[in-house]
Amino acid sequence: MATMTLSYNESNKLIKSILHSAILAGASVLEENKTKKKHLTPFEESLEDIKHGRVTRVKNIDNILEELLQ
Repeated sequence: MATMTLSYNESNKLIKSILHSAILAGASVLEENKTKKKHLTPFEESLEDIKHGRVTRVKNIDNILEELLQ
């Protein structure tokens, strides 16, 4: 028996219908892995941004205003 691993958007009705048909035809589900992205607090999102380098460092507020006005 062959084993297949699938990753799909569970809100897609067509894919769910195809998979349901496969199960009715004799396929079996070995493991169901429902991964949901953890909702982060704004503070945790900020820490993630810092961790991944998505920050801008400035000397003072005047430099920010200069860049915005250009």
